[in-house]
Amino acid sequence: MTPRPTPLVVLDVVGLTPRLLRHMPRLAAIARTGWQAQLAPVLPAVTCSVQATLLTGAPPSEHGIVGNGWYFRDLGEVLLWRQHNALVGGDKLWDAARRRHPGYTVANICWWYAMGADTDWTVTPRPVYHADGRKDPDCYTDPPELHDELTASLGTFPLFSYWGPGAGLASSEWICRAAQQIMARHDPDLTLVYVPHLDYDLQRFGPYGRKAASAAARLDKVLGPLLDAARERGATVVALSEYGITPASRPVDVNRALRRENLLRVHTQAGMEYLDPWTSRAFAVADHQIAHVYVADPEDLPLVRKLCAGLPGVAEVLGQEEKAAQGLDHPRAGDLVLVAEPDAWFTYYYWLDDDRAPDFARLVEIHRKPGYDPAELFFDPAAPLAAKARTAMALARKKLGMRYLMNAIGLDAGAAAVRGTHGRLPADPQDGPVLLCSDPRGARERYAATEVKELLLALASPGGGGRL
Repeated sequence: MTPRPTPLVVLDVVGLTPRLLRHMPRLAAIARTGWQAQLAPVLPAVTCSVQATLLTGAPPSEHGIVGNGWYFRDLGEVLLWRQHNALVGGDKLWDAARRRHPGYTVANICWWYAMGADTDWTVTPRPVYHADGRKDPDCYTDPPELHDELTASLGTFPLFSYWGPGAGLASSEWICRAAQQIMARHDPDLTLVYVPHLDYDLQRFGPYGRKAASAAARLDKVLGPLLDAARERGATVVALSEYGITPASRPVDVNRALRRENLLRVHTQAGMEYLDPWTSRAFAVADHQIAHVYVADPEDLPLVRKLCAGLPGVAEVLGQEEKAAQGLDHPRAGDLVLVAEPDAWFTYYYWLDDDRAPDFARLVEIHRKPGYDPAELFFDPAAPLAAKARTAMALARKKLGMRYLMNAIGLDAGAAAVRGTHGRLPADPQDGPVLLCSDPRGARERYAATEVKELLLALASPGGGGRL
């Protein structure tokens, strides 16, 4: 009789570094029976790109996830935070595992690109988008009955704790409890668990201070019951992070610079300006410390490259050869890719007058903004009390079934408040991602993100049958 694969629980603890692990004794104890290693991410060191690499063993040039979003050239739209797994190319971890272990079962609790993936149990955040414009917290599950199974015992998924000014521990706690319940009731061979909490306060307040240490310590307590449940199942636990967060002090407005040179164009509706990717000669999709710059006419490349290279806060401008060297030469990538200096990051802002900003700029609106916006983690720092009052009024309107706008997010003041960022490759391993394993097999000082898939496949093989 073929022995069952060793159960695996893989925790993606976002923002975890060796420096923060000192405040997390329960999580650090994983290495007591196993080991700890440096984890070398891919460029860009952002959620979607690194997760895709961890699950395929391939760089972005192969799996195609060049960031948390990109310019979809065939649609003429900038889209971030898509959810369909078909966007990810390459051989997925679960497909490779099933070739070695027929019938191998997988639970994905909130790792990205979950929808449509060939996993056995799937949970991912998914609001209810009502026809009148209201948005209510919820999640998507497969199979569908898993939704009611989880919400009956855990309550509604706390979406507004998952992102936005209210982002906090409640969402990570719900995710961890959901993972425990799925393990107890369904016994998957592989359980993938995304734990986002550290991402919030480290971007808000920076990675080194008292608040960062407190966030790590509080998350460690939440992880305790999940770690106990994994141990009781006899599971091997792997904990890792996609990136480490480093101090930030300088937002870089690359799109505003392109607009001032008449390279970026906008169109206007109702007095608001919208990025016009169809007629722009060049524009950037900002993604933390990486910006993909799309240039319509190749003859403009030298001009755009020179302009971007001269911007304060830009460390590198990657052309085709440099992208290839970094494993980022995929058709979805920008014609040029900017890498920020260590303390800088890129805004998506393209308007030159705040009165002309689109209404979604002041909202938590991850799908309409043509770039990542960490200002969404703050009530408008320029007037926080007024922003909270507007939020309270909006919530009152929502409860009455009325339309509302949650316009609580600052613009330049919000960008100036950001104290942590990521996306560059780490300069100091203490500030980079880490890999922990409870199984002594496979111990090494360093793993590349492209090697994690094979490590997990080997750990799943009982009796040392894997290639470690």
